[in-house]
Amino acid sequence: MTVTVKAVPFASDNYAWLLRDQATGTVAICDPGEAAPVTAALDAAGGRCDIILLTHHHADHIDGVEEVRAKYGAKVIGAKADAHRLPKLDQAVVPGETVRVGETEGRVIDSPGHTVGHVAFYFPDGDVLLCGDTLFSLGCGRLLEGTAEDMFHALELLKPLPPQTLVCCGHEYTESNARFALTVEPDNKALRDKAADVAAKRAAGKPTVPSLLGQEMETNPFLRVPSATRLAEIRKAKDNFRG
Repeated sequence: MTVTVKAVPFASDNYAWLLRDQATGTVAICDPGEAAPVTAALDAAGGRCDIILLTHHHADHIDGVEEVRAKYGAKVIGAKADAHRLPKLDQAVVPGETVRVGETEGRVIDSPGHTVGHVAFYFPDGDVLLCGDTLFSLGCGRLLEGTAEDMFHALELLKPLPPQTLVCCGHEYTESNARFALTVEPDNKALRDKAADVAAKRAAGKPTVPSLLGQEMETNPFLRVPSATRLAEIRKAKDNFRG
């Protein structure tokens, strides 16, 4: 069995992600931070939402949960460690456990760094990684609660996933991330090519995600660092980057 995934843009640069299990028609939405665009997308896809998946507690990822839950009767799944600051959970999960969207099984992955309770969801049958604000195309999340060691640990857990994995992140940050990444690896041809492709897509009003993990491994400086110390250095530089 397999699951399909579709981006649902909202606000200035956010994405929720709509998943559908091909066998059963079961529908899930990940990180519905704003109800109106999410419910519009769900209605256009058939008016069904069975599951809400949450990667972390920030408002732009959870503010639409209650309206979506009320409209469709969806079950809410999120991290047990963050249950005290997430909407009421019907299923509280810990890293290593599994979740199901219809007949498609997903794995919960520990993803600290941006926040301490952050998790990601990986669905191998469909090659879908819902990574919230941990991994972005050509970047990673700000260290708002966790440490560079936390983020390095989180990214190390994602790197072994298959290269065809779809990186379904929470924001459209790729163009600005590319400008910074080129200051870290100016001689990386794959990165230069990726940056040109990203600029063309954004000029045409097209999204740049999901990206492929294999391409991220070749171009994303935060996936290419050898240590948490180096990650801390370039994350600090990115925080101060005004290019």
